[in-house]
Amino acid sequence: MDIKRSSGLVLHISSLPGPFGIGSFGAYARAFGDFLKAAGQQYWQILPLTPTGFGDSPYQSCSGRAGNPYFIDLETLIQDGLLERSEVSAACAGAGIDYVDYDMLYKTRLPLLRKAFTRGRKTLAKPMAAFNKQNADWLDDYALFMAIKAEYGMRPLSQWPDAGIIAREPKDLKNAERELAEETAFYKFLQYEFYSQYSALKKYVNGLGVKIIGDLPIYVSEDSVEVWTESELFLLESPAKPSAVAGVPPDLYSETGQLWGNPVYDWKHHEQDGFKWWAGRIKHLSQLCDVIRIDHFRAFHSYWEVKAGEKTALNGHWRKGPGMKLIEALHEAAPDVGIIAEDLGDLDAKARHFIEKSEVPGMSVLVYAFDTGRDSEYLPHNTLRRCVAYTSTHDSPTFLDWLIGGASPEERKFAQSYLRLRDDEGLAWGAVKAVWASPASLAMAPMNDILGLGADTRMNIPSTLGGLNWRWRVRAEAMNKALAAMLRDVTNIYRRL
Repeated sequence: MDIKRSSGLVLHISSLPGPFGIGSFGAYARAFGDFLKAAGQQYWQILPLTPTGFGDSPYQSCSGRAGNPYFIDLETLIQDGLLERSEVSAACAGAGIDYVDYDMLYKTRLPLLRKAFTRGRKTLAKPMAAFNKQNADWLDDYALFMAIKAEYGMRPLSQWPDAGIIAREPKDLKNAERELAEETAFYKFLQYEFYSQYSALKKYVNGLGVKIIGDLPIYVSEDSVEVWTESELFLLESPAKPSAVAGVPPDLYSETGQLWGNPVYDWKHHEQDGFKWWAGRIKHLSQLCDVIRIDHFRAFHSYWEVKAGEKTALNGHWRKGPGMKLIEALHEAAPDVGIIAEDLGDLDAKARHFIEKSEVPGMSVLVYAFDTGRDSEYLPHNTLRRCVAYTSTHDSPTFLDWLIGGASPEERKFAQSYLRLRDDEGLAWGAVKAVWASPASLAMAPMNDILGLGADTRMNIPSTLGGLNWRWRVRAEAMNKALAAMLRDVTNIYRRL
């Protein structure tokens, strides 16, 4: 991927402001696009658009292609005559401004969207039929999967009470399709609205000269439609029961490693059919995003496999990944989309060589740069041109949080001197300027670093559940002209405008 010298901001859709308890594809999303243009930014990076799963994580989704219905803009549904304002106000009463309340959304959002479905199914019958036909390769299975989950009280796939349904016995599936036709139609409606609204937003943002960087999680959830319908893609010992799961060995986040629990792939099967599933996956996402960040890219070279049932990731083993054959298949399937490799973590020489050979730009993250014992590759003066440099990421502390609460006294002193930090301009701006001044073709900063915010705005702490993970939201007043002008000036100074 050849990117001219440019910059952008990271802000997930859920973190946008608005009155409905979570960010959406409505007016505030367009306003953020306007803010990016005014600030001279050419990229908007988001996290996965798929429904959240275990721990409210977008990396534990029930589908690799479905969209998160929480992102459907309710104001648009009001304007389309599908909802009454009083209904929306009642459902969103008490919604948080600064943090997403997922428990409230779980209880109130789908009942509200059912009202929109009831009112819109006749007037939208023709466009919905066209959408259903165009997306039948994944939508039919997904909608039935979700309808069955709803019928079983949203229990995970492995706990469904009907073994015939889990095993996809034809007779049982036919009965489910007949009995749950109404519920299946509802879940198709949600996807129609999601994709219609997102397409309109992307068209608007691209029209401003801003490209969207999306995110491709390396794994899917154990409780996913893919595990149910395409079990041959995974290492399973029985339907819906993995024999091995994914994670990483001990790292800076956990002394016992990270046990993600996602089923690992049967890479031999993927290679035998020419990586057909992966090709379809990236082709689908390439229609939604202009650039794609592939999560845990090093797993294409080697991945950490843990026997199912283990309590930690300690007893895992490195296994060989699909290698360059998969990279070539991805490029062939989506030749026009740019790819970024999330290549963070402890990489051995062979994994580093693989990433270099792939010619996919990796990531350089400033908050990991100030190890006083070595000349870190993440220090701005060492940053490669073919990479994407970040002040921090959604998995790391914000820059201010790291500086004040995470850095050792030696690291803090080094960072303050190296970045020439100044209280009068805000400590995080020294980080932004250093990343923007680096040789990296693309410089990126999360919105909370641009605002100089701390620990209470961190998006995620790996190896933890609950707390503030995935919940932070920016306030509307933060997207102001003064901040845009300041960022535009910095962007111009370092020739990224």
